[in-house]
Amino acid sequence: MSLRWKIAALAAATACLVALAVGVLVHVWTAMDVRSRAEMEATNTVYSAMDVYRRTGTLAGGAELDPADLPTALRHPADDDRRVAYDGRVEGNLGPSVWGAQRVGGPGSPVLAVRINMSPQLHDLRRLDASMAVASLVSLAAALPLAVYGAGLVARRLRRVAETAARISAGDLDARTGPALGHARGRDEVTDIAATVDLMADSLGRRLRIERQFTADVAHELRTPVGGLLAATDLLPPGETEDLLRARVRDLRGLVEDLLEISRLDAGAEAPVRARVPLAAVVAEAVARTGLDTEVGVTEAPQVEPLESVGSVDTVATVETDPRRLERIVGNLVINAHRHGRTPVRVTVEGRTVVVRDHGPGFPADLLLDGPRRFRTGAAERGAGHGLGLTIALGQARVLGAELRLDNAPDGGAVATLRLPR
Repeated sequence: MSLRWKIAALAAATACLVALAVGVLVHVWTAMDVRSRAEMEATNTVYSAMDVYRRTGTLAGGAELDPADLPTALRHPADDDRRVAYDGRVEGNLGPSVWGAQRVGGPGSPVLAVRINMSPQLHDLRRLDASMAVASLVSLAAALPLAVYGAGLVARRLRRVAETAARISAGDLDARTGPALGHARGRDEVTDIAATVDLMADSLGRRLRIERQFTADVAHELRTPVGGLLAATDLLPPGETEDLLRARVRDLRGLVEDLLEISRLDAGAEAPVRARVPLAAVVAEAVARTGLDTEVGVTEAPQVEPLESVGSVDTVATVETDPRRLERIVGNLVINAHRHGRTPVRVTVEGRTVVVRDHGPGFPADLLLDGPRRFRTGAAERGAGHGLGLTIALGQARVLGAELRLDNAPDGGAVATLRLPR
């Protein structure tokens, strides 16, 4: 049940409880008032009838002497003591009654009694109860739509805040709740939540900009000394030391180039140069450039055909994309699969989709939930299959307008699926 209907149900339940409480209080108060008036009428009637009887010896006002149905509590009143009693018996047209009684003389003399029928008053009380019940139902019927509408306003505002928070979580740090809430007047809990979400987005945006600027600055500052180191290795005498140092400097230069590429992707400075190319051929070329033992297969049907080796790939499907960036994405996925997964590593091309799969431990849960993080390396994360390579692949996929999805196969292994746009 949504918050809107929960609030509406709570409002309806509250209205019902209020109507029930008011109805019970009115009923009890009216019933007590009816009985009190009947007792007062019985007392006054006994007084008048007793006065007439003592002066004239006749019975007036419906008075009787020792009536058979007189309640037991009134059969033996004290001398000159007027008493009243309630009789709830219903006999014929007579409903609940109030009796008034007084002895006409000394001990042993008859008892003069008067019966006041309460049926008309109780009938009016039942009519009052029915009227209150109808009024309560009408009020509830009128209040429920208002409660649903008011709850809907609150629920819609909260939903908009939640949607904005989801956009921020997805990476849209420019999303704000202010326009979505329509600049509501005054402050309440919803506007406080919205303001907190906006403040969180501002803080995240500032931190991300600082991190991206730091990455770009580090990459630019390291580019020149790394280039100097690479040039200096040419002056070393040939040998094992020179080969080892050259390899390490080359790795460092590759890291700097990756950082520069990430900084350009973060800044949105990359734009694709599109051309119509055979997808399978571009994928095969990208795999071949890695120099790693990788199987490549092409299929145009839902069923995947037997995998073929690099160099024997059919090139019937063509797509309009940036081949350089596509090669970069596929190459990074293949290198990542070999580095952090286990062989065999297979690349499958089907239509506009490229799937890279290994048979290692697969992607960890935090990567599937939050995406790849930069500089996440270490022995405990060897099976993670993420780092700068996946970060660049995701960034280049966004530039191409493609979707890169990371998942784990049911029988084990990491699966990266690249879907190119039409």
